[in-house]
Amino acid sequence: MPTRTFIEAIRDGMSSELRRDPMVIILGEDVGPKGGVFLATDGLWGEFGDDRVIDTPLTESMIVGTAIGAALNGLRPIAEIQFADFIFPAFNQIVSEAARMRYRSNNGFGVPMVIRAPYGGGVHGALYHSQSVEAFFAHVPGLKVVVPSTPYDAKGLLRTAVRDEDPVLFLEHKKMYRSVRGEVPDGEYVVPLGRAAIRRPGRQLTVVAYGLMSLYALEAAERVAAEGIDVEVVDLRSLRPLDRDTLLTSVRKTGKCLVVHEDNKFGGYGAEIAAIVAEDAFDYLDGPVSRLAGPDVPAFPYNHALEDWFMPNPSRIADAIRRLAAY
Repeated sequence: MPTRTFIEAIRDGMSSELRRDPMVIILGEDVGPKGGVFLATDGLWGEFGDDRVIDTPLTESMIVGTAIGAALNGLRPIAEIQFADFIFPAFNQIVSEAARMRYRSNNGFGVPMVIRAPYGGGVHGALYHSQSVEAFFAHVPGLKVVVPSTPYDAKGLLRTAVRDEDPVLFLEHKKMYRSVRGEVPDGEYVVPLGRAAIRRPGRQLTVVAYGLMSLYALEAAERVAAEGIDVEVVDLRSLRPLDRDTLLTSVRKTGKCLVVHEDNKFGGYGAEIAAIVAEDAFDYLDGPVSRLAGPDVPAFPYNHALEDWFMPNPSRIADAIRRLAAY
């Protein structure tokens, strides 16, 4: 099976869908001849032309609004937001229009579109190129939110998202683009939305994570395994719809739950996971539901030392595991 980087898998997912379905288009800033700021669409304009790989002005509300109109008229757009930090000018289009269209039309219209957005820190992007935005959007019924953590899942989930009949926000951790490699089939395959993955089975404690934090959780789990702590790592993959069954089955088995995410702790997505576990697995718990997340400061600092201070890492996750395991 071929080995590809995370971003190569995303590019493969888009190119295969463009070939499969002539209704699929890509639009966004610099996605055409330039191939995107991260080269996610590199080579696609040359193969499919500017009718299907469309450069847009630097106007996120227009990118998403145009994609909504295209989706309502039979196309399947993949809209790229260059950085997730700049998605907020399109917030009303996503939340009030795309996510609610099926409900407001009494199931008369769907909006089959994907919004790709690179998120996350660790790349010295500072305030406006490092934010995590998942908590804002996972709150919204009618919008699906996906965060892959492996190249295999990135390609498979993206293909599924393109074929979905409703809008999907597809978040890609930019630190993973070229630092993460994995096996990715050339042939036809998809990964279903709403299914978590057990990345590492364990008996004593469950760590729940997504995106880059899933990889860090795996590294932390291997570290503490040498100390006799057996950790199960649950990679959510899909934040909405959420695979509650896999989450709760794991916690009921281990009796302890640590939730890890990169976003600010207060009001972060991990709070929802903690609440679900507390409500539906309370009788199985042998310790408090715990969270490890970013501090409550506005955004990532540029300074290297301060950026490291902000971002959870395998060492901090391992320390949080040890504290919870000690209960």
